[in-house]
Amino acid sequence: MTAKPIMVQGTMSGAGKSLLAAGLCRIFAQDGYRVAPFKSQNMALNSSITAEGAEMGRAQVVQAEAAGVPPEAAMNPILLKPTNDTGSQVIVNGQAIGTMSARDYFAYKHNLIPDIMRAYDDLASRFDIIVIEGAGSPAEVNLKDDDIVNMGMARMAKSPVLLAGDIDRGGVFAQLLGTLMLLEDDERAMVKGLIVNKFRGDKTILDPGLDILRERSGIPIAGVVPYTLLDIDDEDSLSDRLDVRRAGALVDVAVIRLPKVSNFTDFIALSAIDGVGVRYVQRASDLGEPDLIILPGTKNTIADLKWLRESGIETVLLKRASAGTPVVGICGGYQMLGLEVSDPHGMEGGGTIRGVGLLPTRTVFEPEKRQVRVETSLGEVGGALAALSGMPVEGYEIHMGETFIDGEPVTASMINEGNVYGTYIHGVFDTRECAEALAGALFEAKGLDAANVQAVDMKAYKEEQYDKLAQAMRDNMDMDLIYRILEAGV
Repeated sequence: MTAKPIMVQGTMSGAGKSLLAAGLCRIFAQDGYRVAPFKSQNMALNSSITAEGAEMGRAQVVQAEAAGVPPEAAMNPILLKPTNDTGSQVIVNGQAIGTMSARDYFAYKHNLIPDIMRAYDDLASRFDIIVIEGAGSPAEVNLKDDDIVNMGMARMAKSPVLLAGDIDRGGVFAQLLGTLMLLEDDERAMVKGLIVNKFRGDKTILDPGLDILRERSGIPIAGVVPYTLLDIDDEDSLSDRLDVRRAGALVDVAVIRLPKVSNFTDFIALSAIDGVGVRYVQRASDLGEPDLIILPGTKNTIADLKWLRESGIETVLLKRASAGTPVVGICGGYQMLGLEVSDPHGMEGGGTIRGVGLLPTRTVFEPEKRQVRVETSLGEVGGALAALSGMPVEGYEIHMGETFIDGEPVTASMINEGNVYGTYIHGVFDTRECAEALAGALFEAKGLDAANVQAVDMKAYKEEQYDKLAQAMRDNMDMDLIYRILEAGV
């Protein structure tokens, strides 16, 4: 049996495709179907590692979790991780094959169609429904030749399309009708339903516009989905999470917002603890006097280390560290905190750069990327965060380069020099025990009562969020229409 597909496309990046697809995955799974997400090509710095050691986009991991199935590389056969403004690392079937300029990749990508279809056909042979997500907009006319992720993918999968517009940004009727106008006749015929996403207010006020939308498009309205407050892993730097400026929390955690920040979902578990405020800092003047500073992961350690220095944040960071403020570096942030970063093979342009100098480490980039799931416990940890000693950790490593102290590879899951800490493990704070130990240490350092510090069970918390998303969509979408579209196909 071959799975039935349905595809969610959007009028622009950030229209909410990823969450709508996740919601459909959850609804279909709740209704008893075996469901798999699929996105032929994803561009994001937020990625994750499967149990098999393959790298894939975070959005499809979220969608797989919503569907109740293990994430696998076939759900996202191509992942592009931008290394600069004009080039990206290209990951195919979970493994990096090199870095290409945008122009070179555009010329090359048609060669990846067999990989895409092998992945899709494999999933289709094992599941009842495939929920496909598009990318950007299908009306980007300069990119339509050799399209492999929007209408090109819909054709290959013979999938009906739901087109979503973002009313929160304004102009949703122009978004939807303008997109339809720029599609070819056969492409327009594949669009079977329209979704107005992120609506705030009284839906009845919208009804006259919906009537015009139906009349002019000839396509039914599949739903008006409200703007719903959810705490679900974000795909990329468009995330509202990065703009948080939370004030008034008992404990202040400042995350340095690097230009190529990656895997910023590492801090959701901390922000979910009552009394802990997590904010993202781009300017030296905004750092202030936080209780903890985190230098997160990055796709370009050397470039972001230069930015850290040129922005003046390094100077303020050193000042806060000398005053005793705990500093934690994760992955690329860990590499930056050392004495030196070397790139002998030109993985990030080559050369050697001085590190921040807060850890006694030196990192050397190698062509092979380390990508592995991690389930371990932290060893002995000293300094202000000594409470982390022995805490269980579940996460993953995804980095290029090996880190050394006095010429010997670092094998500890976390190291520290005084109140400065480094680890390669993404998700290091996701376990309840580790999050509570960290938050408790920060509370106690301020003379606050840590007895009531309570972290959430992240797995259970995520399940609640997926159910909340699914219910919001069930309440505001025509699921009978969705099922008819799914059954009829194209």
